[in-house]
Amino acid sequence: MSTTTISPQLAPQFAPQLARPARPGTVRLTRRGRLVVLTFAVLTILVIGFVLAGGSVATDESGTPEPTRVVMVGAGDTLWDIAAGLSDGGDVRAMVDRIQRLNALDTGMVTAGQRLLVPAE
Repeated sequence: MSTTTISPQLAPQFAPQLARPARPGTVRLTRRGRLVVLTFAVLTILVIGFVLAGGSVATDESGTPEPTRVVMVGAGDTLWDIAAGLSDGGDVRAMVDRIQRLNALDTGMVTAGQRLLVPAE
């Protein structure tokens, strides 16, 4: 007959995993904890954005309007031609942008007989 002995020690792969003590000063977050921290950070950023954006509200006081005059578009005229005549050797592209803003134009297309506001300078 053979003899079998049973050791009271468990094999290392079956030994219960002991929790390592946390190092002082370290924090481990659970999944829910990370979600709470992320939500808090997003809400904080939104609140800061609303506070900063609140300072850009328009006032009741009107500003001084830009002095303008009206120009009638002739046959064959383009917005570039009109802006070149008004820019006096300056930046024509900037003048085209000013005319488009003054007249709320989406494109540079103008038609004969159209009235345009242009800077009076």
